[in-house]
Amino acid sequence: MNFYSLNNPKIQATFKDAVVAGIAPDKGLYFPERIEPLPKEFFDNITALSNNEIAFKAIHQFVEGEIPDDVLKNIISDVLDFDFPIVEIEENVATLELFHGPTMAFKDVGARFMANCMGYFSKGEKTEVTVLVATSGDTGGAVANGFLGVEGVNVVILYPSGKVSDIQEKQLTTLGQNIVAMEVNGTFDDCQRMVKTAFLDTEITDHKKLTSANSINIARWLPQLFYFLFAYKQASSKGKEMVFSVPSGNFGNICAGMVAQKLGMPVKHFVASTNVNDVVPKFMKKGVYQPVPSKATISNAMDVGDPSNFIRIRHLYQDNFDALKENLSSYSFSDETTREAMKKVHSLSDYVTDPHGAVGYLGLKEYQKANPDTYGIFLETAHPVKFLDVVEETLEISPEIPPQIQKVMGKDKKSIKISTYEELKTYLLEG
Repeated sequence: MNFYSLNNPKIQATFKDAVVAGIAPDKGLYFPERIEPLPKEFFDNITALSNNEIAFKAIHQFVEGEIPDDVLKNIISDVLDFDFPIVEIEENVATLELFHGPTMAFKDVGARFMANCMGYFSKGEKTEVTVLVATSGDTGGAVANGFLGVEGVNVVILYPSGKVSDIQEKQLTTLGQNIVAMEVNGTFDDCQRMVKTAFLDTEITDHKKLTSANSINIARWLPQLFYFLFAYKQASSKGKEMVFSVPSGNFGNICAGMVAQKLGMPVKHFVASTNVNDVVPKFMKKGVYQPVPSKATISNAMDVGDPSNFIRIRHLYQDNFDALKENLSSYSFSDETTREAMKKVHSLSDYVTDPHGAVGYLGLKEYQKANPDTYGIFLETAHPVKFLDVVEETLEISPEIPPQIQKVMGKDKKSIKISTYEELKTYLLEG
């Protein structure tokens, strides 16, 4: 299968070339030339399939011809070596826990899948690849962990200074080896802008092979559809129409869920739940997309003022606003409301949400006001301990520190501080 640029469909690439390039030469995001629905029997019999079998069947059409089946099965086995449980919170409300991987964030799936693909593609290659990635929190740690020690691949991670949690910062600044962290004096949008600029800078690309590990990269974006299918497998016996509420920042995660829907997964609706960075909720009301500078919140991984993947979501529905509204709602919530939701969930079920999961819960409950006879699943995208200060301040409890987090707590941070794109460019050319 080929992938084409959303800026110009005539610009096409194979899966391998799209992964290695990250972004199309005209700055467009790559998109699959087709999405073939899976047979109805697949969903009718999904409870009889293992997670590995589900993932293989779901991703196969996108990588066929580029990755042999036996290699793909091994990649999936390496990626999916942890659980994706659904936990009941209250009647018709459950959470899908996506934090049982090595960095305790949902991005472990996409980052590890991409790292495995890059490792396979780089075998026998003489030219090293530099993975350049911007993070608002969890992407950096997941990418750093996934690519650590991958031969022929160097990783440069840009993150906004003072705008990620202490644990998130430790996860991306303490690994060393082929991982370099750059601490940017600015916002996530500044980091993302620098990354996109570098991809178009021929003074760099003439000398370095760059790719991205943000969700703009198809190998980071598409595998996220796996756990929506895993959730459907677990909840299909409920006998009610299913709704997913996704805490949304750059909108790659919810977009992958909507691809699962295009594959035939029976789901009634998606809810894009955001913090005060409300570009998409405003768009869903008025049909006008107006990016704005991002604002800092306690749910920092969603502090995005111009979400890259929303163009993919619009494309899934041929930019038909009415069709999109039938499948997507979007709501925005303040930090104060988020804290109240964390308290409510804890008092109802003794369950501890992180601030992002709490936003997902709020979005689901808002949708269910008008659609009460639905089974809602909100995504818990990171372990609450990664936002320890917020959890302790809000709930007045101290969650136990899991082993994955303990191992980075005592390590020394190493980062390169930059303020301008020119500093990044100098490092890439000379570093």
